[in-house]
Amino acid sequence: MATLAAKRTARRGSSPTRKSARTTILAKYMDKRGIVDVSRMASGLFISRDQLAKTAGLPTTTVAKRERSLAARPQHRLREMLEILARVEDWAGGEPQALAWYRAQPIPALDGRTAEALVRDGRAASVRNYLDHVALGGFA
Repeated sequence: MATLAAKRTARRGSSPTRKSARTTILAKYMDKRGIVDVSRMASGLFISRDQLAKTAGLPTTTVAKRERSLAARPQHRLREMLEILARVEDWAGGEPQALAWYRAQPIPALDGRTAEALVRDGRAASVRNYLDHVALGGFA
């Protein structure tokens, strides 16, 4: 009986919570200072640097050179993208599915635009607000 209880406790302890899953994807592509590693992010999401730039709404030359990718604007845009991916990763089924949702799923409450299009236009806050609304049980 004690063994069964220990197994249950071990299983509970090893299952990721929403917060730890979010932390994991962010920690996977960012260092402790909050700098997004473009190469690691592109390879981890199985897309090219050019595709990553287009997905984040950045010029391809910005992510091509490390010193340009470390500037404030591209880092901010990449962090916004990562935060949204982290928020949808659990219910999407993983990173590839979260990226597919981010790029292709129209959001009816936001004029039928995708998260990708909204982030490109600087409206990541609208996507985050929408995801908060849905997480609290609101209609999509």
